[in-house]
Amino acid sequence: MHRRASNLTVLRLPKMKRSEIERLIKEQFLCRIAFRGEEYPYIAPFQYVLLDGILYFHFTSYGRKMQLMKKDKQVCVEIEQYNPDLSRYMFATLKGKLKVVTDTAERAKAIEKMRKFGEEKLSPNFLAAHGLKTTYGWASFAADKAILIVKLDKLTEETGLKSPANPNE
Repeated sequence: MHRRASNLTVLRLPKMKRSEIERLIKEQFLCRIAFRGEEYPYIAPFQYVLLDGILYFHFTSYGRKMQLMKKDKQVCVEIEQYNPDLSRYMFATLKGKLKVVTDTAERAKAIEKMRKFGEEKLSPNFLAAHGLKTTYGWASFAADKAILIVKLDKLTEETGLKSPANPNE
């Protein structure tokens, strides 16, 4: 766990167990997705929901992410949790390919879960991040609207790291 380099001891962060990664994903609702950019990677935040072990995201149908996804569907998703003072932190990265959800029932299920979460936990102001007017409320986030749902498909790698255990706990 320790490595010596130029008289410095380097501490490696502990790896998270699979169950810890699953709990982190279930407890959070925002992530960052890194796309392969032209010259540099492109990273953006997204709301997600977990359904049957699969991450689903809402994408607006415009912007750089859509151009990049058309060229290369391989992405890295990062989900994190931390205390404000960073005394405890953890993050997971998942690598895979994005796939637009075309199945009507699957799409509706993801939209319904996102809408219900939004109604219970989020401000209507967050609807602007989805490209929707905030004045209509979360009811406007519905399966009968032109809402693009994308899922993380073909997961190839999953890694989680966390802060070292606190010896005072």
